[in-house]
Amino acid sequence: MAGHSKWANTKHRKAAQDAKRGKIFTKIIRELVTAARLGGGDPASNPRLRAAVDKALSNNMTRDTLNRAIARGVGGDEDANMETIIYEGYGPGGTAVMVECLSDNRNRTVAEVRHAFTKTGGNLGTDGSVAYLFSKKGVISFEKGDEDAIMEAALEAGAEDVVTFDDGAIDVYTAWEEMGAVRDALEAAGLKADNAEVSMIPSTKADMDAETAPKLLRLIDMLEDCDDVQEVYHNGEISDEVAATL
Repeated sequence: MAGHSKWANTKHRKAAQDAKRGKIFTKIIRELVTAARLGGGDPASNPRLRAAVDKALSNNMTRDTLNRAIARGVGGDEDANMETIIYEGYGPGGTAVMVECLSDNRNRTVAEVRHAFTKTGGNLGTDGSVAYLFSKKGVISFEKGDEDAIMEAALEAGAEDVVTFDDGAIDVYTAWEEMGAVRDALEAAGLKADNAEVSMIPSTKADMDAETAPKLLRLIDMLEDCDDVQEVYHNGEISDEVAATL
């Protein structure tokens, strides 16, 4: 939705999806376990784990649940065969879509992902078909706040960019490995973010109309319903006018 931060858009969509919170927690726990298994249990020296911890806390996961997941990863776990797989494809209206998965069965996962693309008029692409359109970044989001204070503290802490949106939301962009350190610096300055996550940021946007927008949202929902899918990234842009018709 034009003029709004990525997180505000996601939060708006997911407000009606609270029933999925259990599934969201399951996916976050899987990422915590895998990140700890691959890089160790200390978020300070494991950027992937720190990003997963920030996401867990942003979704109101308790520290006990979070710490148990990390302990499972460090101690060896039944998820040891999990691997990260990235699928790329084209969604409705020529949207570029990247699907990040954690799976122990590539055949199952690719079948589910391909089905979602096919059912919504898209198609699964080859490796590299759309990845060049995205950059991996840390995104620290504020629903509202003092733009000058956030910008000063963020840039001093090493952030790459600060963007203010039409609705007053503010996104701070960082190198993905530095997101935790920048968030800590913001909090030390009394600026508590509403969300922090590692995301794939598109370099170009594809405008969605009243016909393609609902198909794109259906594709995202179908992909997010797949147990193996961790994140869905796309470059679709839905204007406020089109959003009002959905």
